[in-house]
Amino acid sequence: MTNEQYYDLIRPYEDARRLLETRLEILNHSLYGSRAVCGPIHNMQSRIKAKKSIEDKLKRLGQRDGVTNARDYLQDIAGIRVICYFVDDIYNVAAGLKRQSDLVLVKERDYIATPKPNGYRSYHIVLGAPVYCLDAMEYFPVEVQFRTMSMDFWASMEHRICYKKNPEHRERLEQEFLTYAAVLKEIEEKFEEHREHRESGGPLEEAD
Repeated sequence: MTNEQYYDLIRPYEDARRLLETRLEILNHSLYGSRAVCGPIHNMQSRIKAKKSIEDKLKRLGQRDGVTNARDYLQDIAGIRVICYFVDDIYNVAAGLKRQSDLVLVKERDYIATPKPNGYRSYHIVLGAPVYCLDAMEYFPVEVQFRTMSMDFWASMEHRICYKKNPEHRERLEQEFLTYAAVLKEIEEKFEEHREHRESGGPLEEAD
């Protein structure tokens, strides 16, 4: 794939990503209306897969490099990571996207309800977003990853520490990170209890 081919390839994916980002921003300030001081989203990050990353992933999939194979086999050329405050914020925002009739649900993976064996928790959804040209419309996939702040912290540190080349004591590290995932989940649930008490107007229970 030449550089020129790469830039032609990613142009509609950039349009699709911008469309999804706008939809997410609208949901953030409208989903809860006047019920909340702030919306469900803490922050968002987005990216378009680099040329080398596309080539490497096609190779891992056993496919030849090229524009056609990239469009046929890759659903994460455009990606958005959405960091929410609470788990139910994730499900509420995702549901808001899925209700939009011009978006197409391509794939859904709930690693919150069913975490990966290493402790990874996140909610992944691939949506087809309509991109209009002069006389045609085509759907392009955008992968959206939803995490709470604690999920994002865990995933970032696990990737940084455990995925470097040949880390020492890999098995011990993996077991420790599985423990950290459980601890962060417990902390997350405590914060959710605080929010529920605040929204109900009831007093917080004193810790033992």
